[in-house]
Amino acid sequence: MPSLLNTAFTLTPRQQADYSESGFVILRNVIEEGYLQTIAPVIRAATRTYDRNTKPLEERDTYGKAFTQVHNLWRRDAQISELVLSPALGEVAARLLGCEGVRIYHDQALFKEPGGGRTPWHCDQFYWPLDTDKTITAWIPLQDTPHSMGPMAFATGSHTFTEGRELHIGDESERFLSKALRNYDVAQPSFCLGDVSFHSGWTFHHAGPNATDQVREAFTIIYMDKNARLTEPANAFERFDAKTWCRGIRPGEVVASEINPVVWPVTTK
Repeated sequence: MPSLLNTAFTLTPRQQADYSESGFVILRNVIEEGYLQTIAPVIRAATRTYDRNTKPLEERDTYGKAFTQVHNLWRRDAQISELVLSPALGEVAARLLGCEGVRIYHDQALFKEPGGGRTPWHCDQFYWPLDTDKTITAWIPLQDTPHSMGPMAFATGSHTFTEGRELHIGDESERFLSKALRNYDVAQPSFCLGDVSFHSGWTFHHAGPNATDQVREAFTIIYMDKNARLTEPANAFERFDAKTWCRGIRPGEVVASEINPVVWPVTTK
């Protein structure tokens, strides 16, 4: 499997420290632009094919207006699988987490349509019935993404903030967290094609509306420590995730189903 990384990219100790301290890091010029220009239309076509949301934008709730969401495209397309199972990206994730190896939790296309609304404040790990904090999401924009398109924004250091972790993404999480996080600096970067952000499962983040006439196309890959175990689901969202992304795994077992392969190191089963 070829490396997808730009040959000029090297993860530095400073970037690893930034991730540990802030709960996220923005890595510039990580993936080859030519590769992304090739894979973007493949992801776009697969998202259109498997998107089941037929409601017009104005008829959706806050969550539905925030983005179109399609999961596990790596199981549906060989070219997308090459991206998701990339050992090179997996190694970056593992080194940021400080663990021996990582496996896939799942991927997702997140497309914010023109006029698409704000993505409310939330943290991802609310949904995940896992026994580890060593989880990380790579957010990969498929075009240059200025502020006007609604890129990711992160509350710096919020991965250690415990209030609001029990909130599902939506109007309630936005109301509570917009006030609870007011003392945190918010990083609101713009992204160029080839940039990738990595954020912890507990890092609070949001995104602005898409005020342009273009779809904001992004693709995410969620990694977890290869030794992560399933916990007893604590709510309906965790029960859904356990059934959907941890197939056949029982609480207490390593999440090593066929849809959770180890991607780095490549020799680990």
